Amino acid sequence: MAESGEGLGTVPEHERILQEIQSTDTACVGPTLRSVYDDQPNAHKKFMEKLDACIRNHDKEIEKMCNFHHQGFVDAITELLKVRTDAEKLKVQVTDTNRRFQDAGKEVIVQTEDIIRCRIQQRNITTVVEKLQLCLPVLEMYSKLKEQMSAKRYYSALKTMEQLENVYFPRVSQYRFCQLMIENLPKLREDIKEISMSDLKDFLESIRKHSDKIGETAMKQAQQQKTFSITLQKQNNVKFGKNMYINDRIPEERNEIELKHGFEEEDENEEEGDEETFENYYRKQRKKQARLVLQPQSNMGYGFPVNRLFDLLFEIRDQYNETLLKKWAGVFRDIFEEDNYSPIPIVSEEEYKVVISKFPFQDPDLEKQPFPKKFPMSQSVPHIYIQVKEFIYASLKFSESLHRSSTEIDDMLRKSTNLLLTRTLSSCLLNLIRKPHIGLTELVQIIINTTHLEQACKYLEDFITNITNISQETVHTTRLYGLSTFKDARHAAEGEIYTKLNQKIDEFVQLADYDWTMSEPDGRASGYLMDLINFLRSIFQVFTHLPGKVAQTACMSACQHLSTSLMQMLLDSELKQISMGAVQQFNLDVIQCELFASSEPVPGFQGDTLQLAFIDLRQLLDLFMVWDWSTYLADYGQPASKYLRVNPNTALTLLEKMKDTSKKNNIFAQFRKNDRDKQKLIETVVKQLRSLVNGMSQHS
Repeated sequence: MAESGEGLGTVPEHERILQEIQSTDTACVGPTLRSVYDDQPNAHKKFMEKLDACIRNHDKEIEKMCNFHHQGFVDAITELLKVRTDAEKLKVQVTDTNRRFQDAGKEVIVQTEDIIRCRIQQRNITTVVEKLQLCLPVLEMYSKLKEQMSAKRYYSALKTMEQLENVYFPRVSQYRFCQLMIENLPKLREDIKEISMSDLKDFLESIRKHSDKIGETAMKQAQQQKTFSITLQKQNNVKFGKNMYINDRIPEERNEIELKHGFEEEDENEEEGDEETFENYYRKQRKKQARLVLQPQSNMGYGFPVNRLFDLLFEIRDQYNETLLKKWAGVFRDIFEEDNYSPIPIVSEEEYKVVISKFPFQDPDLEKQPFPKKFPMSQSVPHIYIQVKEFIYASLKFSESLHRSSTEIDDMLRKSTNLLLTRTLSSCLLNLIRKPHIGLTELVQIIINTTHLEQACKYLEDFITNITNISQETVHTTRLYGLSTFKDARHAAEGEIYTKLNQKIDEFVQLADYDWTMSEPDGRASGYLMDLINFLRSIFQVFTHLPGKVAQTACMSACQHLSTSLMQMLLDSELKQISMGAVQQFNLDVIQCELFASSEPVPGFQGDTLQLAFIDLRQLLDLFMVWDWSTYLADYGQPASKYLRVNPNTALTLLEKMKDTSKKNNIFAQFRKNDRDKQKLIETVVKQLRSLVNGMSQHS
């Protein structure tokens, strides 16, 4: 009874153990099974019987479940067999369809290639037509030039040459026939010069032969016009001058714009030389003929010489012009002193009209802008333009009293105006540019001002033409030299910009305060350098109004000067020690310089052109940062060397400074193998660099 009682008590325990085995993780089965063996002696056998019974129950359940789902599995296999047949049919249909598409596509591909070929031919034909349309006007003008030469219309031929050189040839300069035409033009000009000189000589010879008849005719005409006295002529001249002075005050610029010719470009130096040659030859011959014709006969009481009197008048005129030049020098200085060197602001249409009534300014884009807006030039530009015209009036008052011809008066006015521009105004501009208080912003404005004054010179020429009624196309007419005057002033201002910009860079660099013995870098660029870069960014924003080359040159000059200054700082003879930490800090500053250069502070640079200003510093610092002396010494002198820009003298100087620092900072270096090896390496590199430098000096 006791055994049966024990067996009954064991069965629920075995069921609990089986449930625990089925429901818990396999990692926890061990303790559960151990409880079976720790129980009664026969408990293990009973537990196995109970486990077999449980397994049989589970097998029955699995068999029931398989029987239940077997029919579905069979049905699925049957469906798959049916689908297999349909899939094979579909594969055959797809293969056939693909073959038919491929066959049809071959024809489409052939037709497409034909279309592409036709389109290329059509595009080529269009390009040829466009190029021919571009070349036809040039060929027509050159044919016209040949016809004019054949018809002996040499003046028209010269104007046609100007049009070809200035308008037509630049459009087709890449073609060989154009180069041949350009090379032929100087020969044609020389032919015209020789023919014109021959005609001039024939004309002068004809005048000399018929001087008696010409003089007789001239005397008769003078007798017929004797009612026009010298006094009336003088009054008419004065009245004419005053009317011109009054009429030109307000609408003169508009009249000048309406009367300007289509081709007002200055002649080439060679043509001016030819004009001067013809003019001098003509005057010389006419003076000789005048002496022969006007030589008094021996039986007449009126041959007193008046040459000295005219010479005296011309000398007085020259002195008068000198006085005017001195007066206007003071006027120009006052205008420059009062100018604020900033663009002229305008807030209304009335103010806009006032400015353009004083100065001939044309800009369609500015006209379209809403108010308020600004003229690009400063207030001194219209004042200078007005004062130049006032000078012309003042010079005219004396010249017209000499009773000279309109041609001579025109020549006097142009020459005196040239003196005002090339000597007085140019001197005032140069003195202004060199004044210490003129900063970078003012210099930029001065360059803009001179550009607009230069463009206004053609209106001054029209102004003189309106006074004298002498066309600018006349052979002897003198041109105004405003182009060279204002170009020289601009060059001086540009040079001053480069100088002042470098001076500002020097001022910032002088604020540098490096700890050359630091063991570790600060982790950020030096403050003085960031201030310098911010200053350069702001100043280059102002340079956006300058011509592109000026701004680019200033930017490149500034970067090169900064690079040179930093290099000189490293190699300064007073600097005896440099630690690796200081080199790393210096490298951070150079990185900022390179980032500034790569940010394109001034547009127009190609690639990394601006960054090359720091290439010497970059290669030197890379050599010391990487400590790649084996590569440097092995590749020295090779065009593809990684450190091509590193001079051995420079590397030796810097390495010796680091060598001294290493000795002083590492007092116990002799007890540490790494430091001792590093010191030996430095000494070895120093010896190799010295031998390299000595070899260079011997070869030189």
